[in-house]
Amino acid sequence: MHRATKIVATIGPASSSPDVLLQMIRAGLDVVRLNFSHGTADDHRQRADSVRECARKAGREIAIMADLQGPKIRVGKFENGKIALEPGMPFILDADCELGNEERVGLDYKDLPRDLKSGDALLLNDGLIVLDVVRVIGSEIHTTVRIGGDLSNNKGINRQGGGLTAPALTAKDMEDIRTAMSLGADYIAVSFPKNATDMEMARQLANIAGAPYGIKPKMIAKIERAEAIPALQEILDSSDGIMVARGDLAVEVGNAAVPALQKRMIRMARDSNKLVITATQMMESMIYAPVPTRAEVSDVANAVLDGTDAVMLSAESAAGKYPVQTVEAMAAICLEAEKSEQSELDKDFLDRTFTRIDQSIAMGALFTAFHLGAKAIVALTDSGSTALWMSRHWTHVPIFALTPRTGSERAMTLYRNVTPLHLDTSTDRDTALQQAVEVVVSKGYASRGDVVVLTVGEPMGQPGGTNTLKIVRVGDVL
Repeated sequence: MHRATKIVATIGPASSSPDVLLQMIRAGLDVVRLNFSHGTADDHRQRADSVRECARKAGREIAIMADLQGPKIRVGKFENGKIALEPGMPFILDADCELGNEERVGLDYKDLPRDLKSGDALLLNDGLIVLDVVRVIGSEIHTTVRIGGDLSNNKGINRQGGGLTAPALTAKDMEDIRTAMSLGADYIAVSFPKNATDMEMARQLANIAGAPYGIKPKMIAKIERAEAIPALQEILDSSDGIMVARGDLAVEVGNAAVPALQKRMIRMARDSNKLVITATQMMESMIYAPVPTRAEVSDVANAVLDGTDAVMLSAESAAGKYPVQTVEAMAAICLEAEKSEQSELDKDFLDRTFTRIDQSIAMGALFTAFHLGAKAIVALTDSGSTALWMSRHWTHVPIFALTPRTGSERAMTLYRNVTPLHLDTSTDRDTALQQAVEVVVSKGYASRGDVVVLTVGEPMGQPGGTNTLKIVRVGDVL
């Protein structure tokens, strides 16, 4: 069955073998995430090569997303690996400390003392431990333990409410961008951006690094800082899409605030013609269990009903015991949720104006296909822009984007309700349209007598040139 919502899965030790990866692709994987917080450049290169080879065997393109580590602010190491913190205990975070003990621990982010003041709350280890800042003296942050627990090496630190000044792009990230471009990444996910400037800098670096390989990757902003929320529109405007990164975001703004923020971010992204991925703990129990919990099923289904382009797996597919079954379960949930989703196409078009011809054609194709009950929309596209615009509105009519460009085909694997296919289009319009219909019929999505809506640009092969809408009945002469 045609599934509109896409699945992003992180590749790690549990899923790096070609056999498992091929099974995941056949189970419904659309985009592979390479997590640059772990592994070497060679590890990522080998996995990228394996993705390309397995995609070739599966007969379709799979996009690669390089996810940068960003300025993950962490404690240092302990003499004995970990300590136990009890409520009421004093504890010092010391930027000059080498090895930690029961009294203090070092910091890998040396400027943290400058960002804090008395009364601030620090959340460690994804919020499981809470420290109240009493005072800051030089390199030392003196705190009192509010919520205790075991604290081990290199656990993360967040300031409640945000406000840390660490830059979004570290020296490691800049090197990792070069690595990502050398292995042909289609998307770059930027961690902890605070504003449009962070995303613009990342795009510039990626374009420069990708130039020798003829690549201009699409940029995804991971929304995980409190400061990013008021700047969300400017971040959207400077990105190709966003990720609702619910882990660090929840630590900074509080768990209870995240569901409403998720809905708001998905809505804003779609209104801005941008992509959106919903991530973090979606199928967390399947790291160890062969089936998801009911709550996880509802979580994935609600993200689908909110209109997300993609749902993402992290540890579930990277280190879990059941990576293939997790993708299968997620795909089944998405399909079931999509059946009940109501189209609001007519309402979406009220009070809208279109200033571009290609965007007007895209919207016209959607409207026509929906009201005619067409079996498919087929867009002949070079850059993929027409397919992106169509994918911002839900109609239950599958969209097929046919392109001669492999880069566009891979990028469109993340677009909701869009199935990208390769087509070496003829320069003759009617021949190309006939070929497009034949491809969709050969895939089993339409048959003789079915109505198909086609869009194409003349002259062909020019990005942004879609200017023609055609309605055909399969079997008729075009």
